[in-house]
Amino acid sequence: MSSSEQTSEATLLNDKLVSQKEIILYNDDVNTFDHVIETLIHACEHTPEQAEQCSLIVHYNGKCTVKTGPYSDLKPRCSKLLEAGLNAEIV
Repeated sequence: MSSSEQTSEATLLNDKLVSQKEIILYNDDVNTFDHVIETLIHACEHTPEQAEQCSLIVHYNGKCTVKTGPYSDLKPRCSKLLEAGLNAEIV
């Protein structure tokens, strides 16, 4: 493989990685574990186990990446989290 082919391939890979965004969920003192879990199941299509693990990570670490993907997929999911009273953002 020539160096120009390697550079082109690396650029394509970089573009794919850059286009991936994350929804970060932040801890608060308002919402219950059950509410956070139910909302993650509904908004992010988590399994109950995955939602429970994320809620514990948020509780103990202050934040957690709850979904990764293209912005167009994350925007409506993040809106659902915010509408449910959770603190989240897309980064």
